Amino acid sequence: MINFVSVPESVLSAQRKLNQQIAAMPLPAPNQPDAIELMRSVSRYRPAATELEATELGIPGVSADSEILLRVYRPEGELRGVVFNIHGGGFALGSRRNDDAANDLTARSVQVATVAVEYRLTPEHPYPAGLDDCVLAATWLAEHTAEVFGTERLVMAGGSAGAYYAVQTLLRLREGRPELFAKFAAASLVFGVFDLGRSPSVRAADDQALVLTSSWMVEFIEMFLPGTSLAERQAPELSPMFADLRGLPPALFTVGDLDPLLDDSMFLAARWLAAGNSADLDIWPEAPHAFLSSTPPVGQLAQRRINEWIDGLLD
Repeated sequence: MINFVSVPESVLSAQRKLNQQIAAMPLPAPNQPDAIELMRSVSRYRPAATELEATELGIPGVSADSEILLRVYRPEGELRGVVFNIHGGGFALGSRRNDDAANDLTARSVQVATVAVEYRLTPEHPYPAGLDDCVLAATWLAEHTAEVFGTERLVMAGGSAGAYYAVQTLLRLREGRPELFAKFAAASLVFGVFDLGRSPSVRAADDQALVLTSSWMVEFIEMFLPGTSLAERQAPELSPMFADLRGLPPALFTVGDLDPLLDDSMFLAARWLAAGNSADLDIWPEAPHAFLSSTPPVGQLAQRRINEWIDGLLD
């Protein structure tokens, strides 16, 4: 079901003011020297106000001498499930700490543990390094969730590049570990990139787009899949938009109407439904890419909706 969300005019007015501030923020051009380091400095994690105290887990990585870090928010009492969260950042930015505020809120609101994964970033580690880390972490979590968290009910979640990794992880588990895949009861997919060959709304975007400009979108994908053509990037194993989506769990797609990735959510939600799955698509007004990170004003309502949706699925 497509839901063009209606919000109070006061919220829209506040969002428009925030959008003006975002538009005035300078971003380095991808061709600048040390551009990726400059972008990382712009987007670097800033401590979030949380009520729960995070704990850290280290699990085996891709080699005997490596590990993958997981960041956990867990409320007191019996848990209703576990949300596995994959952060965004164009495959090149961010860390497991990026979604601290949202993960803390979800944990407290829904009585779940939230588990955020630290995956390897591009350009130092191009595809499939980050995806391999996400799959390993999801596999470990599905294997150990009963003993560690006392529940086997899992929810997949991710934003932007993290939403891409979330879908790809589900597809890998479906094919390789179906018994573990079956533990994921739902997927929350927030402003994801699902067509690496660039969907129509991405191709129509320019460098005036808020948060995610056209040139940076091109650069992020080039760092992720260096030396590949647009046609090669649309192979089903690389772009979930073209994958076999049968048998996937119910999904909530969340995106803003100002996001260059709008079509990615719209098109994948339609294909999700056409494959026989359940899907809801929420399109939020005046909302740019990554709008959940700017909690006030529209992002706060969207995060509440996501938490209520997860709560309903766990019921």
